[in-house]
Amino acid sequence: MEKVSNIIGYFKDELSEVAKEGEVVSWAYISIEYLLGYTRSDCIINANRDVSKDVSDRFKQIVSALKTNKPLQYILGETEFYGLKFKVNEYTLIPRPETEELVDWILKEEFSSALDIGTGTGCIPIALAKNKKAVISAIDISNNALLVARQNAKINGVEINFIHQDILISNDLPKVDIIVSNPPYVLESEKEMMFDNVLKYEPHLALFVSDKNPLLFYNKIAKLAFESLNNNGKLFFEINEQFADKTIVMLSKIGFVDIKLKKDINDKDRMIKATKN
Repeated sequence: MEKVSNIIGYFKDELSEVAKEGEVVSWAYISIEYLLGYTRSDCIINANRDVSKDVSDRFKQIVSALKTNKPLQYILGETEFYGLKFKVNEYTLIPRPETEELVDWILKEEFSSALDIGTGTGCIPIALAKNKKAVISAIDISNNALLVARQNAKINGVEINFIHQDILISNDLPKVDIIVSNPPYVLESEKEMMFDNVLKYEPHLALFVSDKNPLLFYNKIAKLAFESLNNNGKLFFEINEQFADKTIVMLSKIGFVDIKLKKDINDKDRMIKATKN
């Protein structure tokens, strides 16, 4: 791996049995940008530039870690969400493109205050704060996740009020215009269908919920939200598509109106918006 031009080929040769070629090439370019600061076009311009032994060794370390199915985001310790850089580690879920769609939907609303429940990396409140002038708070049960979220807020130059709180034993929430949550919604029984890169490395606390009570978090959050939202306030959820209908019924029984279901980029029922009159 003496030249920049050799890096892509090295990734493809070493990882051909780990992932499809398109994904491997994407990993290579992300790693190149991380270690060398080169965009794809820079790689063409600098194709014949030498790669130092230290940097070459780092590429080899990345490839070795990828062979264990460890997500590249955890290997590098960072990812991109809504055009912003975020630190990630084993205490935080890797932000997904579907959640960017949820942020897009929220930003179409007019609001001056918002609360994110189960914030993880802080990607939702930070993206909102970068694009809307509002007072924004965020809750998580994990102090380790909140440590990462606070670092991300600082990196992205925004003020977020982070709160350490277990939503399942909470009795009230601050008065706000918007409440959003992407709580655990993957059923325990779905573990066997998941890839190792998720199952072995991402925090189960943020992923899984009991098959016996799949709407555990949604029901609790919705009840608290109905009491805490300002008039005409909105509640946004990211959901498990197989429970879309049940979630809508639950929200309606609590008293929410104008309940809207939205599909994600993969044409799956993924987001819900509900209004408090």
